[in-house]
Amino acid sequence: MKKSFLILFLFSYPVIAQFQKASAPIADKKEHIRTIHGESVNDPYYWMYDYFGKGPDSTKAVDYLKAENNYLKTVMSSTEKLQADLFTEMKLRIKEKDETVPTFKNGYFYYTRTENGKEYYKYCRKKGNLDAAEEVLLDVDEMAKGHSYYDAAGFEISEDNKLLAFGVDQLSRRQYTIHIKNLETGEILKDSVTNTNGDAAWASDNKTFFYTSNNPVTLLSEKIFRHTLGAESKNDVDVYKEKDPSNYIFVTKSKNSKYIIIYSMATLSSEIRLIKAANPTDTFTVFQPRIKNVIYDLSILDNKFLIRTNKDGAKNFKLMECPLDKTAAENWKEIIPNRSDVLLQGVEEFKDFIVINERKNGLTVMRVRNTKDNSEHYINFEEPAYRADFGSNPEYNSNSFRYEYTSLTTPNSTFDYNMNSKDKKLMKQQTIIGGYSSADYITERLFATAKDGTKIPISIVYKKGFQKNGKAPLLLYGYGSYGVSMDARFSSSRLSLLNRGFTFAIAHIRGGQEMGRQWYEDGKLMKKKNTFADFVDCAQFLIQEKFTSKEHLYAHGGSAGGLLMGVVANLAPDLFHGIIAEVPFVDVINTMLDESIPLTTNEFDEWGNPKNKDAYLYMKSYSPYENIEKKNYPNILVSTGLHDSQVQYFEPSKWVAKLRDLKTDNNLLLLHTNMDFGHGGASGRFDFLKDIALNYAFMLNLEGITK
Repeated sequence: MKKSFLILFLFSYPVIAQFQKASAPIADKKEHIRTIHGESVNDPYYWMYDYFGKGPDSTKAVDYLKAENNYLKTVMSSTEKLQADLFTEMKLRIKEKDETVPTFKNGYFYYTRTENGKEYYKYCRKKGNLDAAEEVLLDVDEMAKGHSYYDAAGFEISEDNKLLAFGVDQLSRRQYTIHIKNLETGEILKDSVTNTNGDAAWASDNKTFFYTSNNPVTLLSEKIFRHTLGAESKNDVDVYKEKDPSNYIFVTKSKNSKYIIIYSMATLSSEIRLIKAANPTDTFTVFQPRIKNVIYDLSILDNKFLIRTNKDGAKNFKLMECPLDKTAAENWKEIIPNRSDVLLQGVEEFKDFIVINERKNGLTVMRVRNTKDNSEHYINFEEPAYRADFGSNPEYNSNSFRYEYTSLTTPNSTFDYNMNSKDKKLMKQQTIIGGYSSADYITERLFATAKDGTKIPISIVYKKGFQKNGKAPLLLYGYGSYGVSMDARFSSSRLSLLNRGFTFAIAHIRGGQEMGRQWYEDGKLMKKKNTFADFVDCAQFLIQEKFTSKEHLYAHGGSAGGLLMGVVANLAPDLFHGIIAEVPFVDVINTMLDESIPLTTNEFDEWGNPKNKDAYLYMKSYSPYENIEKKNYPNILVSTGLHDSQVQYFEPSKWVAKLRDLKTDNNLLLLHTNMDFGHGGASGRFDFLKDIALNYAFMLNLEGITK
């Protein structure tokens, strides 16, 4: 390690020399005029859309992606050994033969287990107790053979424990085919349905299930169907059709197994329909008709409904209840009020208890309430930054609550908590092969001050011995969209950076929900620029506090966080030595104008609808693709997947092509397209480490660290 520190701050001459020898791909330009609101804009790389359209430029689009891949391989050839070493190093930390903590449901313990050298897993169960014989329900290692991508999901067991419904995606576009397995005979039934989200909800008769059907073009959830075993799927009954394309729909079963529930969710409102699971042919009834700007969701007890809602201005949500036979809003009674300083995030229901997930001062606590006498207590956590969340709790008739806990220094941990005795038991902590001690690392929670005076939390971790002198490399991660809180969590892969002298930090910027619902609302629509400004302010704070310097600061974000990367590259290109943008949403205007693209209509309330002139002008003012200029940019590594359904390949490829045409520097600009995967990357548990190794090698080589 001493040698690594000695060379830590040298310039990366081998990379620059290799880059200078390579010839970068230059994409063709073709005139394509976009006219809206009286403004005409040429989009010369529009032709890159053509792969899935199978138009005249279909082959050309893929050829460009392949050329960029070859260019990246040439430029990064000097890091091939480093990438291989990083991959091996990260893989060796993973316990290959392992299993999850068993979860009890309806008489069986369910778990998955992995074996040495295998990419996937086996889904198993044992009847009654853990000493019983193992049943392997699905051997995903065998099922995945011959497929470059394979994802099995949505495991749902019928109430009689004899049938398993599961979804399979073999293309990485999040389009699943649902299959049914007879667990007594091992037979895969002929019943299968395509274009679904992978989840099935069984009725109590053990022969009927409900599922969500997606539009094969837009991939949007459109209908809920009822399927009866033995019937052809073309004859399935359409029980609900979503008329508003801005809503996302799905169907599920209540935890107490008594109801089938259809959710219709938008960013700003929701509506729920339900039937008794024992009566699958009944007509779904509306729980409460949709109210503008009112969100509600349900937890179902034996004798009442619990409603988490923002109704009547409850910005941070409140908890209400109503009788089973009187569900209209006028019958809702408040049991936990809205609080300006506490976000009510979710509820886990049990026969005699409920657990409320709350967030205060940016951190999560668990509130346990006895529903018999309304007595309460809290499960608190001690570290300065952490992530705590509900674990797997499928059993309604239980006094044991499972939760997951992790931090930047604490490996992923599963606890079982007795809600009567208040005793907790560590059931499993992620094993780090080769040895790991949290005492070797330090984590802090800091606050940067944004230009408008808002305090922005930062979670940070570094190895002991770190010196705050501005010379250490630092990787700053950000997301800041959809109200998703990016809590501090452990990563065994990240140790490969920390052990080489890097510091890692998370900027909890507006657009997430770390500091409450207002935090989210202040980072979307016509306030979206707060997200980007917050990230820049966090970066400047870390430089001012001598954690790093411009010469050693790196930024990382993916998807909507990739949008963040694209904006800050335009906004503050001299602030970062390097940027890693994974599956980045960078062509905001063109994507949000095209309602045939997945997610577009679902997200008008997140980004805005550019058919509205004010929204168009605001979105255009920050969209990365629209704002590339003739100037210097930092070193940039971009990744995408050809089959990505969430942020399609043409967004990052167009962005890179335009950057390459206009930027005035000789810094690295690399595009890596995985031709087999989509938005989530590789499906196996080891393959994804190759992408991490590439990202790390990119930064390490820029720092002059070659081992």
